[in-house]
Amino acid sequence: MKKKSNGFFSIIDVVAVLTNSINPRDYWFKMKIRVKSEDGLELSTICRQLKMEAEDGKMRETDVADTQTLLRIIQSIPSPNAEPFKQWLAKVGYERMQEINDPSQSIDRARENWQKLGRSEKWIQQRMTGQETRNKLTDYWKESGVEKENEFALLTNIIHEEWTGLSVKKHKSLKSLKSQNLRDHMSEAELIFTALAELSTRQIAETEEAKGLQQNAKAGKKGGKIAKDARLKLEEQTGKKVVTNENFLPRVKSIKKLK
Repeated sequence: MKKKSNGFFSIIDVVAVLTNSINPRDYWFKMKIRVKSEDGLELSTICRQLKMEAEDGKMRETDVADTQTLLRIIQSIPSPNAEPFKQWLAKVGYERMQEINDPSQSIDRARENWQKLGRSEKWIQQRMTGQETRNKLTDYWKESGVEKENEFALLTNIIHEEWTGLSVKKHKSLKSLKSQNLRDHMSEAELIFTALAELSTRQIAETEEAKGLQQNAKAGKKGGKIAKDARLKLEEQTGKKVVTNENFLPRVKSIKKLK
């Protein structure tokens, strides 16, 4: 089976890798019985079945799991190969508890992670400033009656499309992104104009005392237009596009065969 499809992993493949079992399908069957007996957890209820390509090339149904479910399953695999994952989960859990007690630690870790990825201090500062601006906007939305996650996504897309001319989905596609966070792959200029659009949106919404989805959507278009007008003016002066296909994805060097 393929190890991953549409965000889901083949559990049989993962079991095979972590246990070195000669019959991972039987191992998984017995493991479900053991976990139910020991922990009272019915693993089948947190998994799904999807068709994936089998070794014979045919599409067959198999148990699959998303990342969160898969990590839970790994915790129940008594294998040395699974131990590094368990230690990592313990480390992440401990760090999360530290961040709850001291939120500043999450900021420090974010900065450290971006540094490891090669981001410049200037970019990191702009990214963090933009996030603060974003948080203030979403706080206003919550206070003004916007509650559903899809409504947040809709408002975000309205602002983004207004200032960039692209939906969030199309902007990600332009940068060849899939599951990655778009903002983590924006240029400094894109981050600045995104922050301008969201700052303008919040201040307009506060001034107009926008309530609910529709009124905040109108404020979003106005805020996005302010950033759009600024973007067009800058592009006119520099001759350079603000919205580009540049990203921070690892670059794969092509290898030419010697003839």
